[in-house]
Amino acid sequence: VPAAAVLVPLREALDACRPTVRKQVCDDIGRRLTVLGEAWAQGKLSAPVRKRMSLLVQELQRQHWDTADEIHRSLMVDHVNEVSQWLVGVKRLIAETRSLPTTELAAAMDGSTEAGPGQEGP
Repeated sequence: VPAAAVLVPLREALDACRPTVRKQVCDDIGRRLTVLGEAWAQGKLSAPVRKRMSLLVQELQRQHWDTADEIHRSLMVDHVNEVSQWLVGVKRLIAETRSLPTTELAAAMDGSTEAGPGQEGP
């Protein structure tokens, strides 16, 4: 799994959160994503961690929050030494994207701007 396949969607989710989440929180998440990227680039992440992060991002993109959270928990339990520096940021990102309006998140995560029923505006 290439690092970009995980990092790009996570950064897009972070950008989607910026208008509604405190700057300090977004900056912290951003720093932790940078640590994740560096660890990935330096080959410090095992194959199971890379694979699970790829799955986590897929679930995040599908807005399957509980499944993404479950994968996060399994990473914390099974690979705490490997993930402790940055996984807290991913958890916070899951929580913040979960509270975004669905259309904003969808637009940020896959370029889609379709409004759902009842979201045409005032």
